[in-house]
Amino acid sequence: MFSIFYQYESFKRSILMPASVTPITVRKWQTLLAFIILVCLTLTACSHSASDKDITYFDTSPPKDITETANSHSDRIDSDRINIVSPDWGNAATLTAMGHAPIATGDIRVWDRWVGRPHLPAATTDIGIRYQPNAELVAQLPVDMVIDNAFYEHARSLYGDVPAQSVMFAAKGKAATWADYTEPTRALGALIDNPKMAEDYIVQSQKDIQLASQQFQQRYPIIKKFAVVQFADANNMRMYVDNSLFKVALEQMGKELVVLGEGNQWGFVPIRMGDLAQLDDETCLLIIDPLSPITRAEINDSLVWQRLGYGERRCMAELPPVWIYGGMSSLVSLANNLSTVSLTGGAI
Repeated sequence: MFSIFYQYESFKRSILMPASVTPITVRKWQTLLAFIILVCLTLTACSHSASDKDITYFDTSPPKDITETANSHSDRIDSDRINIVSPDWGNAATLTAMGHAPIATGDIRVWDRWVGRPHLPAATTDIGIRYQPNAELVAQLPVDMVIDNAFYEHARSLYGDVPAQSVMFAAKGKAATWADYTEPTRALGALIDNPKMAEDYIVQSQKDIQLASQQFQQRYPIIKKFAVVQFADANNMRMYVDNSLFKVALEQMGKELVVLGEGNQWGFVPIRMGDLAQLDDETCLLIIDPLSPITRAEINDSLVWQRLGYGERRCMAELPPVWIYGGMSSLVSLANNLSTVSLTGGAI
């Protein structure tokens, strides 16, 4: 018996059929084959969908958003605790150092570059730019109170009906005093309904500064005077003066702050590099970070800087970041930084 080959086009497969089969019989074979294939595919699909591991469950719950993040944050916080949001780094840092960190502050991405210590808790929410917080984000946080100061009062409308209080760490006169930092710290203690926490922190801060002073004195007993600057570029800088926190911190350490003029409301006077020549050789220059690599290279290449002789015949040091407009925590950070710094040049 001869054989013929019939091609089933849908599957590109060859089927062997007898030569004596009529066209009608062929059509019956086609129909039967198609029916068998359809049944097999249906059974396979049913078996596949019946497998628990392959079933797709449709989630009818609302999508996760920042509200869920805020609520999970709230779950980690003592229900009796007053939840504070502060766009101001000075208040945020001091609250954190006291033991009552705010649940949110701004510009956290650059906190380490400008503030340094204390470190914020990992759960602290970044509300965006400090000067213009993210209103939608703030509205979804479990916040009880906003603590800011005059610099941020323009943004209070973003917080809705959440009460806001102003606490400012700044000199009240031409020279900053210890009271200019203890009084706002006590104000923070009152706002969080824990005055004892504030008092304990003030006492501990003074002890920490005194310990840092002793450590520095053991290492560099002859260094008594300091000038403090922060570079804007290779030729321009801010010199911090008597109405800055450096006056208070150095006085608490038994040291003298040397200045070249009366400062503005922010506690500094703008000077140029050449103005440093007015400082005597006994004054040690402290440069506050951050200092970009480019600016650092330009300073080292400056003929004026080379003539000044800092790091050689004049004493100098570069200190880690400390928030210039901070509170009690900045005083402690500065003292700790100075206690471990390595001075170079001059009489040392």
